[in-house]
Amino acid sequence: MGELNRALVEEAAKKSGLLWLDLPGLPQPRAAWHVWHDGSAYVLTGGEGEQPLPGLPESAQVTVILRSKDKGGRLISFTADAEPVEPGSELWDAVTPLLAKDRLNAASHEGQVERWATDSWIVRLTPVSEVTETAEASGGYATVRPVPTPATTAGAPPRMYGGKRRRVDR
Repeated sequence: MGELNRALVEEAAKKSGLLWLDLPGLPQPRAAWHVWHDGSAYVLTGGEGEQPLPGLPESAQVTVILRSKDKGGRLISFTADAEPVEPGSELWDAVTPLLAKDRLNAASHEGQVERWATDSWIVRLTPVSEVTETAEASGGYATVRPVPTPATTAGAPPRMYGGKRRRVDR
């Protein structure tokens, strides 16, 4: 990967805690929170209450899509080697405190690293190829679509009574 592209990937990954992974067997990329450390993104998956990323632990390579922090849309895409981090290894000991610190909304933070060692996978995503797509080449931010869902709104928003009225300057 070129030095300029590596710098762009690193900057985008550090600024945003979210990336998209194009996983085998899924119709579209899946969002995942991550931690960037020493030139790689680390993603936690599997286990009860953790983000479901089917096929990631078994994959050798995946396409990673990074988003723009200010606009939230696709910024850059690249291919990354996917390598599970072995529990108890030196890398595991370096990465788990970073993931634990950034893990929001956990059911319980007590003993979570031990649960990850038995129930989950931490996968290291290391960029290996040139950038495959940038926002300009992909048609901009509108190319990443949300996952289809049967969810609907509950109806019209409630009316507000008794609130202050705004005065219009004339």
